[in-house]
Amino acid sequence: MDPFLESRWADIHARLIVYASNQLNAKLPPDLSARIEETLSVEEEGGDYSRKIVPDVRVTQDSFSYSNVSSAVAGDSAIAVAEPILCPVEPPRLRHLEIIDPAGRVVTAIELLSPWNKIGVKARRKYGQNQDEFMRGGVNLVEINLIRQGEHVALAPIEFLTPDRRGPYLVSVYCHDDPQTIRAYPIKLREPLPNIPIPLRPTDRAVVLQLQTLIDECYRDARCDRTNYEQPLPPPLSADDQDWVRSQVARWAV
Repeated sequence: MDPFLESRWADIHARLIVYASNQLNAKLPPDLSARIEETLSVEEEGGDYSRKIVPDVRVTQDSFSYSNVSSAVAGDSAIAVAEPILCPVEPPRLRHLEIIDPAGRVVTAIELLSPWNKIGVKARRKYGQNQDEFMRGGVNLVEINLIRQGEHVALAPIEFLTPDRRGPYLVSVYCHDDPQTIRAYPIKLREPLPNIPIPLRPTDRAVVLQLQTLIDECYRDARCDRTNYEQPLPPPLSADDQDWVRSQVARWAV
């Protein structure tokens, strides 16, 4: 996994979701399908409750009178106030994959974690609510963390991974028919991304999601070969990993 791809994560995330959907739909049983689900993260007044809504039709209303604010700020009609361009503020749009059956029931949810899930107390709390909703609803949950930023939020407890097995990336899989076990797939920086089994219904065989293939496609199609490998990384790499990255960049440049 290229740690520099985090600098373009919004673009990479959007592509990964689409490519993963295409890859899975080519492998799923005929009566199942993978779809991209988009929600808006909404914080209720007071901040004690948050919810997600599925966007349908965007409705806007010009009910805001900027002239009143202009007068209050200027305090003098002789002073000209610059006219702004009014831009609506929207909550972040969060995307994940759902594998659904013919009745529309969600069989498996696949979350590709982003900074929106891992950075900030509110973001982590919201993501925890999503985890609870899927598990209580009898849905399999696959969490793919390919970014180093933020805190640990995946279902797989980090303390169960011995130091020699831990890496900056992690995939965790929760199967509804085996609710006492979380399958963890730690990924080290210098390793290719693994192929991950995606659980379906108890009567189905798992299908395989090829993570390295997805990243390779994103790297090619997003023109990531133009990445500036001299930029600092947040968070910074260890000295050993930084030396390894430099050696890889030097080899690619030949």
